Amino acid sequence: MAQYIARRLISLIPVLLGVSIVVFSLIRLIPGDPVIIMLGEKARVEDIERVREEMGFNRPITVQYVEWMGKILRGDLGKSIINRTSVMGELKTRLAATIEMVVAGMILGMIVGIAIGILSALRRNTWLDVVSTFGALLGVSMPIYWLALILIYAFAVNRQIFPPSARLDVAFTLERHTGFMLIDTLLDGDMALFRNAVWHLLLPSIVLSTVIMPILARLTRASMLEVLQQDYVRTARAKGLANRIVVIRHALKNALLPIVTVLGLQLGGLLGGALLTETIFSWPGMGLWTYRAIQGRDYPIVQGAVLVSATIYVFVNLLVDISYAYLDPRIRYS
Repeated sequence: MAQYIARRLISLIPVLLGVSIVVFSLIRLIPGDPVIIMLGEKARVEDIERVREEMGFNRPITVQYVEWMGKILRGDLGKSIINRTSVMGELKTRLAATIEMVVAGMILGMIVGIAIGILSALRRNTWLDVVSTFGALLGVSMPIYWLALILIYAFAVNRQIFPPSARLDVAFTLERHTGFMLIDTLLDGDMALFRNAVWHLLLPSIVLSTVIMPILARLTRASMLEVLQQDYVRTARAKGLANRIVVIRHALKNALLPIVTVLGLQLGGLLGGALLTETIFSWPGMGLWTYRAIQGRDYPIVQGAVLVSATIYVFVNLLVDISYAYLDPRIRYS
């Protein structure tokens, strides 16, 4: 196992290197000059050239890339072109907000999606199966930005049940320890603040959970239907085991492999959905930060955010591969 993990970690190097090259190249193909955006269209030509030289934009792209990679290897993602703040410093705060929302959406999507899939498989061809299948198809077809706007109007504007934006009410102040709002409120021992943070997190996480919920529901149903026909499940039933034990311990455990695989692959969809969700809910995470950076042609922020997202994605999929050996003892890595 240790040798396998080491080989996989080494294989991640060319993947991340390729991602860095693609991101560095494509961001420069976006129309618009960041220097002109920063100084304004009425800026003098000599000022534009001076700033372009200070930032190194007048040098060959290969030289810019090598210098950028050298800084990354030292843990420096550069400084924002617009406000000249450290990208790494800003990233620490933004990343915590995004991870909090993505994890909440993933947990909610897993619980509801897998539960619906199990019930559909156990009640095959009944009205529950038909309704859940139709709901999964509707969820896959529904644009996440449209659902977010509908829920904001229904539950934040019209009914005023949930807050429409932010991570806390403006009346509350919180001392930052980890950057994760739920953890920081618990560390402060303020349950009122914790409930307020959960209430702000709930609506965005519900929207984000719809990225994976219908997919997991359909996949769990298909996987469970296949496993429930296996001999060991029939043997477990014949031994008189309770239906709950048969379904959870024998059937679901063996049906988890494809579910875990798809869950790891869907992390990219969650990170992409986070960009739209954070923009609509004004959630101060990486998605909103990256969106504004793209609008302002802020190269260092876009490059740093995409590179960090790609790193998270490949490492999560590495963990998914490693988890196979624990979910299925027949799998061995050499």
